[in-house]
Amino acid sequence: MYRTPRGDEHPCECVLRAIFRACYSRFRVCVASQYRIRSVPLEWINPAIGKRPSHGKNEEYIADFCLVSNRALEPNEHLVFRYHYLLGADGKLCCRYMRIDRPVFFRYIYEIEQKLGRVFRELKPYSLYPLDEYFCGAVRKSRRSDARVESILRRWNLTGGSHSVLQKIA
Repeated sequence: MYRTPRGDEHPCECVLRAIFRACYSRFRVCVASQYRIRSVPLEWINPAIGKRPSHGKNEEYIADFCLVSNRALEPNEHLVFRYHYLLGADGKLCCRYMRIDRPVFFRYIYEIEQKLGRVFRELKPYSLYPLDEYFCGAVRKSRRSDARVESILRRWNLTGGSHSVLQKIA
């Protein structure tokens, strides 16, 4: 984070590009696992809720990645994004096909990565960036589970001394 002269805090552009690259690498993993896609079984999660598909997160992530990118980018940027990132064309081929210079192409790449990194992180209500939260659901602490963990640790005598396990967890 860096502070502007007004006092606002903004993430550095390199951080936004790193966020995009993390999301893009997960996108590639999801696309590569397409051969393992099978029908979505419906499992009982809770009788009060009803049946709900518990599989298909990879397909959802692929769709979210493509749709969010399509909505966030300008037409020229989306053309570069589609050829370079989705179809896998290298820089020379993209420059030749779109008839742009190499510096212009790389400027597009930096702008796309920064813009999509910000969008993936700030997307509401469910962002794409913390990948563990997207694929595993948000992990929320509750006092009940903390008290249960503490009681188990006390039972095992792991809370004594200056280097307590509870202090390391907190």
